[in-house]
Amino acid sequence: MIVEAWRSMRPGARAAVVAVVLVIGLNLLVEGVTVITGGSGPGGPTSSSYATADDGLAAFAELLSRRGHTVRQLRVPLDEAGLDAAWTVVVADPDGVSGEEAQALASFVGSGGRLIAAGRRAAPLVDGLLAGGMEWDAAAVPAARPLVPVAEVAGVTTVESAGAGHWSDAGPSLPVLGSGDRVLATVASTGPGRIVALADASPLQNRLLARGDNAAFALATVGEPGRPVAFAEAQHGYGRETGLGAVPSRWRRAVAGGFVAAVVWMWSRARRLGPPDEVERDQAPPRRAYVEAMAAALARTRQPDLVVAGLQERARRRLAERAGARPDASDDDLRRAAGEAGLAPDEVDALFRPARTDADVVAVGRAAAHLAEGPR
Repeated sequence: MIVEAWRSMRPGARAAVVAVVLVIGLNLLVEGVTVITGGSGPGGPTSSSYATADDGLAAFAELLSRRGHTVRQLRVPLDEAGLDAAWTVVVADPDGVSGEEAQALASFVGSGGRLIAAGRRAAPLVDGLLAGGMEWDAAAVPAARPLVPVAEVAGVTTVESAGAGHWSDAGPSLPVLGSGDRVLATVASTGPGRIVALADASPLQNRLLARGDNAAFALATVGEPGRPVAFAEAQHGYGRETGLGAVPSRWRRAVAGGFVAAVVWMWSRARRLGPPDEVERDQAPPRRAYVEAMAAALARTRQPDLVVAGLQERARRRLAERAGARPDASDDDLRRAAGEAGLAPDEVDALFRPARTDADVVAVGRAAAHLAEGPR
């Protein structure tokens, strides 16, 4: 059925369908390559371990993996993630942290877990976990140095940042990295657990991880070698999509393109709107109408020879064709052919002389009708 429909399509419609199919196929191919390779270019949410843009943490996650840490991405709310106290959880520039998630993190740290909270948007979480006192300020700390000899800054000389803020009051936490009275990072112990709070997440981001001692500092923040590290990615929008929202946007565009192509195809195959077809075909006018028209012409002109001259000429041509006569055949030859064709003498005479009377006109009509009907 499809093959028959294709064969019945006009060349222009075929070309349009082929073009649309090629575009859709190319889009699906590009999307597939993107999924397999992880993207065609830098992108992703700020401070996400999936993000390869300058402000992402993909390089940090890769560094951890190369150094023997098991890296995972949590795409569910933190209160549903089943946080293990043996993990280090990274919450960097989150879109938001619910009360239930904050309670889950408090229990996680209280049972021995390690939390890295980084960026301006993580400041309320840190302040809540440490029972208040933490104050964030937008003033820059372009280069920070260790303030106290703790494990998180061991072997670190200088940490560079993008200057996106500092802790103006460290509250109950211990400042470990800063410049003057501006603190870039603090640590705090809550029972057996540990919180590392960065006022600015940029030292961990792709753009600065290779600058100064940023990579060494990033590795030190996660704890002992081999400790599993989990990045909170539900706070960057991952895992929230359901239904059609979970379908990649380019796939949705491809499906929309396919729908448009189907509509175009159906339109090309559909019957065009226009005036309705006649129930019956128009037939040639009946002979009565022709006779009446000839009678009216005769009555109007009163010159029968002029009215039937054309009919005489057509009848003679038909007679010559039936007899196989030459185009230049004489009237005598045509008269003999007329007799052989079965025409009556008055009918033969009517074809070769001007009509003078009504009887002549009738004879011409009979002769023409006999020749039109074929041999007798």
